[in-house]
Amino acid sequence: MPTNNLSGQESNKSRRGFASMDPEKKREIASKGGKAAHASGNAHEFTSEEAREAGRKGGQAKGSRRQNVNNQRTEPGNPRQEE
Repeated sequence: MPTNNLSGQESNKSRRGFASMDPEKKREIASKGGKAAHASGNAHEFTSEEAREAGRKGGQAKGSRRQNVNNQRTEPGNPRQEE
């Protein structure tokens, strides 16, 4: 089994699995999975309203995380405070 050291270099064994595949091969496999899911009726297709709601929620979550980071930077005595 390959092991990674702290610098990210591998031991002498080759990498195995999905992560080590050529990007084109991964795309081909993922495409087959998507086609199979749609063919069997298991794939979810978003309506425009569902997509709009998901985008709105994602924007709110990102904004709240950004607000939290900005608050941490401006608190007195915070070592991460920008100069």
